[in-house]
Amino acid sequence: MKITFIRPHLMQYRAADALEPLVFGVLARLTPPDVELVLYDDRLEPIPYDEPTDLVAITVETYTAKRAYQIAAHFRKRGVPVVMGGYHPTLLPNEASQYADAIAIGDAETTWPQIVADARAGKLRPVYQSEPGEVLDGISPQRSIFNGKRYGFLRLVQFGRGCRFACDFCSVHAFYGQSTPRRCMDNVIAELNELRGQYVLFADDNLLSDKAQAETLFRAMKGMNIRWGCQISLDIVQSPRLLDLMGENGCVGALIGFESLNESNLVQMKKKWNMHQGDYADALAKIYERGIMVFGSFVFGYDHDGIDVFERTLEFAMRSNLALAQFNPLIPIPATPLYARLKNEKRLLYNRWWLDD
Repeated sequence: MKITFIRPHLMQYRAADALEPLVFGVLARLTPPDVELVLYDDRLEPIPYDEPTDLVAITVETYTAKRAYQIAAHFRKRGVPVVMGGYHPTLLPNEASQYADAIAIGDAETTWPQIVADARAGKLRPVYQSEPGEVLDGISPQRSIFNGKRYGFLRLVQFGRGCRFACDFCSVHAFYGQSTPRRCMDNVIAELNELRGQYVLFADDNLLSDKAQAETLFRAMKGMNIRWGCQISLDIVQSPRLLDLMGENGCVGALIGFESLNESNLVQMKKKWNMHQGDYADALAKIYERGIMVFGSFVFGYDHDGIDVFERTLEFAMRSNLALAQFNPLIPIPATPLYARLKNEKRLLYNRWWLDD
């Protein structure tokens, strides 16, 4: 049996900064050794639609849904079954089911072995669903699936999933709810030991979702000679001990969602707690003291933004010496409170914008 993994791309051109899609490393680890596996990353290479295969597995984000459906159509036309998983099929299972032979709802660790077994027997079920928080311990990615591909130098590692906050625009909370599942600490440390001397990016949506676990992780990284980055929330400044450990044990950069300089916007997006950390400049100073660069993320388009928001936010980013800044237009992801509110207020130009040309 042969399985083809596919990671769709948002654009038509090749990506210069693509990182390893961890999901396929994890699924490769869970696949029986007698199954042949191949990965095609649409961001890096053309997809050989005519290459023989017995099953195609596609991970789908809302941004890549249209492209994923196009890819699936090519294979299904040839009679090759397609299974889709990831955020978009989980948030919109009825839609995704129209474009695939099977969908995996939720995290795939617990359902993938059954999907493989059913595909081998020619008896794929339409839907496979994991329970919230069901994540297997002891599963680290089989990185050999990425061999020969021109991925960026950062090695992705994931400790946990979900986020304890519930911002109304966030697909992470729509996917996981209150669940913040964690991998076994020993397993994560073993994986990091194999990456000594390299650059690591923690793929957690918020590495501080469990501060006690984060402290244990940071202490265990001492002496590994790993330079690493992560995504964290601004409330890190209330934990100077954690900040010290991050700076002492290799953290060189952190992505922080400031989102807006307007308190009314933060209230609307249910992120007013950002303001509880004190003045942004004071908070940044505490992080910079530890030698940690900050990648600031902002979103434009909430109701209290005026035409001056662009210049003010840019000026703040420059004045604050942010190493990088990301300016995002407000995008209503399906199944989020933001999407439901805008739809109810009849403010969506397109209900399914992700499929519109």
